[in-house]
Amino acid sequence: MKSRLHGVLNRFSRGSKNSRLDQVMFRNIKTVDANANGTSGYLLKKGKNSGKILKHIKKETGNI
Repeated sequence: MKSRLHGVLNRFSRGSKNSRLDQVMFRNIKTVDANANGTSGYLLKKGKNSGKILKHIKKETGNI
């Protein structure tokens, strides 16, 4: 009986440890600053290409 409960408790503790780690990792995610300052791309903040916008999306105006 002890070995069966030992295995159950081990699995539970491993699962709770993994879920706590997932929660901590999820809280530390920094979101990308998309659509900031009127742009629909991502503005590079550091490096030699700082100030450039990546993947700028332009919508073509349709003729009515």
